[in-house]
Amino acid sequence: MRCLWLTLADPEPQHNGQYVYSGGLIDAVAAAGGEVEVLGLRRPESSRNNGARDEHVVWWLPSDPLDPTQSRWGSLASRLPHIAYRGRTASMRRQLRDLLNKGNWDGIVFDGISVGWALEQVREHYGSRTNRPRLIYVSHNHEESLRAQVAESQRPFLRRQAVRLDAAKVSRLEQELVDAVDFVTAITPEDLQLYRRRRNDKPMGVITPGYRGRRLAERRIAADLPRRAVIVGSFDWIAKRMNLEEFVDVADPLFAEQGVELQAVGSADEAFLEQLRRRTNATAFTGTVPDLLPYLDQARIAIVPERNGGGFKLKVLEYVFNRIPVFALSGSFAGVPLIHNDSVMLFPDHRALAHGVLEAIDDVERLNRLQERAYLACRDRFEWASRGRQILSVITAP
Repeated sequence: MRCLWLTLADPEPQHNGQYVYSGGLIDAVAAAGGEVEVLGLRRPESSRNNGARDEHVVWWLPSDPLDPTQSRWGSLASRLPHIAYRGRTASMRRQLRDLLNKGNWDGIVFDGISVGWALEQVREHYGSRTNRPRLIYVSHNHEESLRAQVAESQRPFLRRQAVRLDAAKVSRLEQELVDAVDFVTAITPEDLQLYRRRRNDKPMGVITPGYRGRRLAERRIAADLPRRAVIVGSFDWIAKRMNLEEFVDVADPLFAEQGVELQAVGSADEAFLEQLRRRTNATAFTGTVPDLLPYLDQARIAIVPERNGGGFKLKVLEYVFNRIPVFALSGSFAGVPLIHNDSVMLFPDHRALAHGVLEAIDDVERLNRLQERAYLACRDRFEWASRGRQILSVITAP
């Protein structure tokens, strides 16, 4: 099967959930027997060049580098939301035209809302032809509900209005994608139900991420481990920054009072991190690190404090397979078979979450029971290979 894969950017290095999901799916489709050609923006931190070839994968990475802040003002005047507008460069459109003219595609994958800009070009190319490739929208979130939630959580009035406008554009573009394609994949069952409320007639299915990181056969949390909790993530998106800031403001004084450390590990704007450092005592902010594992190995508890932006959290799998018990806000993640008070601890708000961590931090027997139950619940459920076969089966479906 020949598959044209449209994505935001080269997923390597995979330092956030979006790139892990995209990179894992591309590799899985190629491993399942697909011939994949990927179109995405070049990232300066990647070693791949335009035209690079891996086994069964060709990478088309135009010279326009990915700039997260690119043309933010330009997107205000566009019908496209910023997340899609930034990928609609002249080089990307030109490369897409050449790939469409190349033809003989069995399937075209729109990998996330960020490539919604390409929908119009694909539709114009094929027109009303009945022999066009199968079109698949691989969603990373139910974007309409997520962006509306983020918009309403903005406190400054002008920022809230700007985010509302962008959220309305996201909603329109997502609906256009869902209406235009032949198949929609959701990242969680919960997202699938949201899509079906509007288009119950559309073929849809769930493709949760796989996991290919380290799996610890055994780990025992002991009293000599630092009294430390860790939050791992990429804090570049406004929703992620809000989640981190809100939790730290509540938790840091409580942690400092009891001599417990909190560590936030992951990429973020240095000015944002420095602002947090100036007003915290128990919390350390690492910024980007070359390897997460040393930080995971020195933590007793992993925290998921995300009030905004639920859905599947790939870092939860990172925690589970590295055997760190997970303490989280209720509703902060989905798609993982963890049960409250058995394999995960869930709390209604940030203050309750912080107190829950502090109450459990020295109960190593309880922590080990939680991590063991979580590992057993997830052990056989997150293999990438089956995800590649799912996508190929959609392309070959009559």
